[in-house]
Amino acid sequence: MTAQTVTGRLLAATLLVACLQLAPARAQEPAAMPSTPPAVPATLPAANGQWTHAITLMGQPKYGPDFTHFDYADPAAPKGGTVRFGAQGGFDNFNIVVAGLKGDLENGIQQIYDPLMTESSDEPFTSYGLLAEAVRIAPDLGSVSYRLRENARWHDGKPITPEDVVWSFDVLKANSPFYAAYYQTVAKAEVTGPREVTFTFTETGNRELPQVIGQLRVLPKHWWTAKDANGKPRSVTETTLEPPLGSGPYRLAKFEPGRTTTYTRVPDYWGKDLPVNAGRYNFDTERYEYFRDGTVLVEALKGDLYDFRVENIARNWATAYEDFPAVKEGRLIKEAFPERGMGIMQAFAFNTRRDKFRDPRVRRAFNLAMNYEEMNKALFYGLYKRINSYFFGSELASSGLPEGEEKAILESVRDKVPASVFTTPYANPVNDGPEAVRRNLREAVGLLREAGYELRGGKMVSKATGEPLTVEFLEFQNTFERVILPFAAQLKLIGIDATLRVIDQAQYQNRIRNFDFDVTTSSWGESLSPGNEQREYWGSVAADKPGSRNLIGIKDPGIDALIEKVIFAKDRHTVIAATRALDRVLLAHDYVVPQWSSDQQRTLRWNRFGHPAILPLYASSGFPTTWWYDEKLAAKTGAPR
Repeated sequence: MTAQTVTGRLLAATLLVACLQLAPARAQEPAAMPSTPPAVPATLPAANGQWTHAITLMGQPKYGPDFTHFDYADPAAPKGGTVRFGAQGGFDNFNIVVAGLKGDLENGIQQIYDPLMTESSDEPFTSYGLLAEAVRIAPDLGSVSYRLRENARWHDGKPITPEDVVWSFDVLKANSPFYAAYYQTVAKAEVTGPREVTFTFTETGNRELPQVIGQLRVLPKHWWTAKDANGKPRSVTETTLEPPLGSGPYRLAKFEPGRTTTYTRVPDYWGKDLPVNAGRYNFDTERYEYFRDGTVLVEALKGDLYDFRVENIARNWATAYEDFPAVKEGRLIKEAFPERGMGIMQAFAFNTRRDKFRDPRVRRAFNLAMNYEEMNKALFYGLYKRINSYFFGSELASSGLPEGEEKAILESVRDKVPASVFTTPYANPVNDGPEAVRRNLREAVGLLREAGYELRGGKMVSKATGEPLTVEFLEFQNTFERVILPFAAQLKLIGIDATLRVIDQAQYQNRIRNFDFDVTTSSWGESLSPGNEQREYWGSVAADKPGSRNLIGIKDPGIDALIEKVIFAKDRHTVIAATRALDRVLLAHDYVVPQWSSDQQRTLRWNRFGHPAILPLYASSGFPTTWWYDEKLAAKTGAPR
C-alpha cells in the first residue's frame, strides 16, 4: 500500500463514508506507464538492520535526513484564522478505538493524535518519522523497531513512551475489527529500549507491514487508564464524549453533541518545528458543523455557514451553483483538482451470505438490468465513467486477456478460479439504446432461469419453493433514491421487486456491521501498492467478522491464494501482475454491480484561503493541511457569517 494513502485507507475502512456518496470524486486518470514496469528490490531499501529517517517501498526516499520541509508545503505560510467544514449526520463518540466514528468526526479527531510516521504526498510509498525519529527493519522483514523522539509530548506535557505505543497497539487490535484484521500478522509489540518499541511479525517477506505499523495512531495510556473529572474510571472499550487527550497539532476544544466540534491549534505543540510539519496545520481553528440533510448542506454552503465542500453529486456540480451570485463574483470558488495515486471500486454490493445472492448468475442479471448509460445522461450530466475494475483508474486494473506473468500467476491457481478469466475479458453490459436494453433484459431472464428461477404472473420466483426474488437496497441518505428507483423499475421488468430503505446513520452502521442487508452501496479505495488490506476486503477470514470490510461475504480459495501473491510479491512487476490477476477473478464472480467514478476532486470554497505554489501530487488540493487563511482575500470576500 502507498504511504500517502495508508492513513486515508485506515479511515475509509472503518467509516464507510466515502463509500456512501452518490458519485464520489476520487481516483486518478490512468497514468502512462512503460510496457515493462521497472523492478524494485525484493525487500525494502531500508531493510538492512540499520536505523533510518524514512522508509519507502520503491527506490530511495525523495527527502534526505537533513530536509527542512516538503516541497508542497510553504514554511513561511502565515498562521491564524478559522476554516469551517460542513458534515452530514451527527456524532456521539470521541473514542477512535470503538466502532462508530464517521466521516468528518473521524477526520477531525484523528488529527489530535500523532502517528509514528507520516506520509509524503508527493512521492509514492514513502513515510518519514514523526513520533519516531528513526526506524529499523529486519533484513528478513520479520520485525520493525521504532525509536521515539525524546521531546515527544502529550498535550498535558507528559512524555510519549514506548509503553504508550505498545498499549495503543494492543487495545486497537483487541477492540477494533478493522485493526484486528489489519494487524493479524503482527504477533506482538514490546518495549526493547528506553525509547524503542519493536513489532514482531508472524511471517517474513511482507514488504508493507513495517510501513503499515508506522501509521499507528498512538494513544495516551496514562489518560485512558485514569479517572475522569467525576472520578469515574475511563474505559477505552466504551464510547465517550469526554474530549480525549492527544499529542498532535490540534486539540478538541469544544463541542455541541451532534451539532458542532471545534479544534484549536496547539501553540506549544511539541512537533511544530519538525521538517514534516513545516508549513502545515496553519489554521488556528478548524470547525465542523453538522447537518442532517444533504440538501441543507448545499444551502448552508451558499449561506456561508461553512467554507469548503467536496461536491460528490454531479447534479449539484452541474446546476446548483451556476446562478449563485457569489460564484459569478468570484467570492465562492468552484475548482476541480486531479485525483492521482489511487484506484477504486464503488458499487452496489451483494450480501452473498444470503442464499438468493450466492449464485453469480443472479448477480450478473442485476448488472444486465441496470441502465447506466441512461443514468449518466439523465442524472450525472455525462460527468462519470463506468467502473470496470476493482482498481479502476490505476495501472493495476486488468484488461483484455491475461498475458505473461499475470497469466502464469492465474495458471498456478487454475483449479480455484473461474475458467472464464482465461478466455473472456470482463465487460459491463452496455444499454445504449432500446434494442440493447431489451437484449440485456432477455439475457438477465435467461441467467435467472439457469439459476433456478422462472417468471410466474410477472414475478420472478424460485422453481423449487415458489418464493419471489426480492431485494432491499439499504442506504442512509435519500440522495440515492433518484438512482435506485429507476434501477428498481428495470428490475421489475424482469419480475424482481426492489425496495429502498433509508435509515439513520446509527442504524445503518449497526446493520452494516452485522451484515444485515441485501444490497448496499460501498466503495473500496485502492493504493498503487495493495497489500494486507486485501485480506480485510476480500479474504475468507474476514467474511464472518462483524465490522469487517468484507461486506460481500467472499469466501473463495482462489481469491485467498491471489491475495497472498499480491502481499508477498517480490518486485513491482509482480505486484502489478498479481493485482491484475486478483482483479480479474473478483470481476469474474460478479460480486457487485459496478457504479461510476471521476478522475477529479470537485470542490467549492469561499475565497479566503491561500495555498503554496506547488500542490501535493497525491493529495488532490491538499486542503486544508498546507493552505492558510488569507486576510486580503477574506477582506474582498467578506467576513464569514
